[in-house]
Amino acid sequence: MKRIIRAVPAVLLLPLITAAMMLVARPAMAASLTQVTNFGNNPSNLGMYIYIPDQLAAKPALLVLVHYCGGTASGIFNGNGHDYVTAADRYGYIIVLPQVPAGRSLACFDVSTPQALKRDGGGDSTGIASMVAYTRAHYTIDSSRIVVSGFSSGAMMTNVLAAQYPDVFSAGSAFSGVPAGCFGTGTSGSLWNSTCSGGNDIRTAQQWGDLARSMYPGYTGSYPRMQLWHGTTDTTLAYPNFGEEIKQWTNLHGLSQTPAFTDHPQSTWTRTRYGDTSTRATVEGVSIAGVGHELPMTGQLAYAISFLGLDGGTTPTTPPTTPPTTPPTTPPATGACTATYQLVSSWSTGFQGTVTVTNNGASALNGWSVRLTLAGGQTITNLWNGVNTGTSGAITVRNAAYNGTLAANASTSFGFVASGNNATAPSNLGCTSP
Repeated sequence: MKRIIRAVPAVLLLPLITAAMMLVARPAMAASLTQVTNFGNNPSNLGMYIYIPDQLAAKPALLVLVHYCGGTASGIFNGNGHDYVTAADRYGYIIVLPQVPAGRSLACFDVSTPQALKRDGGGDSTGIASMVAYTRAHYTIDSSRIVVSGFSSGAMMTNVLAAQYPDVFSAGSAFSGVPAGCFGTGTSGSLWNSTCSGGNDIRTAQQWGDLARSMYPGYTGSYPRMQLWHGTTDTTLAYPNFGEEIKQWTNLHGLSQTPAFTDHPQSTWTRTRYGDTSTRATVEGVSIAGVGHELPMTGQLAYAISFLGLDGGTTPTTPPTTPPTTPPTTPPATGACTATYQLVSSWSTGFQGTVTVTNNGASALNGWSVRLTLAGGQTITNLWNGVNTGTSGAITVRNAAYNGTLAANASTSFGFVASGNNATAPSNLGCTSP
């Protein structure tokens, strides 16, 4: 069976304090990870663990930290999520850590069944919402700073919780996840969706947005800010899912998929922001070249802490740099449709590019075709949101089944990853329509 992220070695939990002491905001003993029982509606029998720092803020933020497949609350607490714990000691916020019940196949959170993909539907998300409600009832939580973050399976749950409980969570940070609803498997009972995990579930931004909205029917308020992280060589939850997540969250916020800001905080990172372009952007994506299913890595949680607003407004220990945004290649003369290329990220052995197709005509077009020529030594290894003929030299990319119809002045895009040097942009770029 597949397993998402190798679990951190198990550690012994410190002795649990009594149920009465769980309700005390500042226990006399040193802060430790503590189990909470009988916290409310918990239909799938999740475990709840909580961390209350010794120096609790007067009105603390609340972070829900969700582990990966095969993981545990103590594993993520003491392992690759520990920077969140250190920051809690510094800033005085509370951490709630859900844990899947013993014996569950793959030890993954359920983001697949109908119960899991509906607000208060009776799945894992319902139990996690109860954990949040319990914590709010026992501590003076800042309701504007209830946030969620997770890795892999936890990242998928981060997307689901933010979609189902947009009135509870103000922001999320998902490391190596998929769009909310992508892993749905209907009534089969399976918790694994190979189409989604392989990056083959490609939809329009509107379709992804509608899927998220269907999880809380009738809701008309705003949605949480979202930060998305993904490695370009991830084969467990394939890299195209990163672009699909961006589609979903920009649609939920009514934003264009064209970044308002792009920079490179580290040499292999490409960060794009949509809407608000500050540290706490409306939507933020961070693509990391040459990295597989192994996020987060050292130093990344500092950026997440700042994005989520857990630091009270301070900047990460290593402040991000902001080199100029790479300007898009000048498009050809205006016609029925135009194609514009932009380099998204690059690394020593390859690069990622995006081509935006725009209908400049006065009426809708039905179908488009983009031609481009790659430089010698460049070969496309993965392409999404289009159908390509050829992978090197002269290439033609036609619309997919779902993005061929463009209203006047509307745009769509396709992306690709290619091997070879990125120094030379594709040439002979042009767009035609029937």
